[in-house]
Amino acid sequence: MSVSLVLIVVMAALYACGVYLLLERSMTRVLLGFLLVGNATNILILITSGRRGAAPIVDGQADPADFADPLPQAFVLTAIVITFGISAFMLALIYRSWRLAQGDTLADDAEDLEIGRRGVPAEEESEQGDGDDEAGGESEFGDRAEAAVPSGDRASQRDRAHHDEKGDRA
Repeated sequence: MSVSLVLIVVMAALYACGVYLLLERSMTRVLLGFLLVGNATNILILITSGRRGAAPIVDGQADPADFADPLPQAFVLTAIVITFGISAFMLALIYRSWRLAQGDTLADDAEDLEIGRRGVPAEEESEQGDGDDEAGGESEFGDRAEAAVPSGDRASQRDRAHHDEKGDRA
């Protein structure tokens, strides 16, 4: 099997331009970069799909060894649908950003930059909570919701207290 050098060069150029555009601050350029990367991925699947073959139509006269593999074609169709869906979502985000701010360029958030520069002190982390309901209610998982993701001594103390309560009831 011989792969066309032109397809490889086009695929590499699409990936390079797409990644460059994905790193921009303009959401429109990010969308264009995503579309280029999606098309480059389709070409990559085409390149790696193997040899060309006949259409898999069963008429009894063609040898099944001559058929083309339909799996890469299904991958390309799936990639096209995924690219279309994400592009539609990104277009909605761009439109909303344009309607609210009259621009699509993302700016740095000053508070995020400050937190990234100095870090979050341990006191503030404990004040922020662990993601539970602020009203003090339990989640739909009951009192075992936090047991799935233990976080240090606090979780082990809670687990021990939970097991002690079960022991007292028995």
